[in-house]
Amino acid sequence: MTSTASPESPESAETHAPRSVVGALGIGVSDLARSADFYTRVLGMRRLMALKLPYMDEIVVGFEGRSGSAIALMHWTDGSERDYANLPVKIVCYVPDPAALAGRIRAEGLEIVREPAPVPELGDAVVGFAKDPDGYLIEILQGRT
Repeated sequence: MTSTASPESPESAETHAPRSVVGALGIGVSDLARSADFYTRVLGMRRLMALKLPYMDEIVVGFEGRSGSAIALMHWTDGSERDYANLPVKIVCYVPDPAALAGRIRAEGLEIVREPAPVPELGDAVVGFAKDPDGYLIEILQGRT
């Protein structure tokens, strides 16, 4: 029996290839220590690894026990000019208590763009938005516990 699925079709990809995932998303940060502190202490991620390269220092963070993507916090050390502020990037976090996370972010003196609240168009999912130390948008969603 031969398959009629082409090599590019989803059916073929699901049955014959290992599952692909995004392992990490890298974001440039102006202050590596401050960003690592924010993502670990405030958001509750843990430090997975650190790299020191000739041109960049990097700290990779992710949530404990989660198989989801990690965030690579990247700071260039090669003297090149980088614009780290308010880039059009959104990081989505599912958390048990969005209001508590918004409170921790506010306590750091960072901006809460939208207080966590039910969104009727999303089935009353609780959604909020905040900014990290470099102005990246953090979407805060209530996740299953």
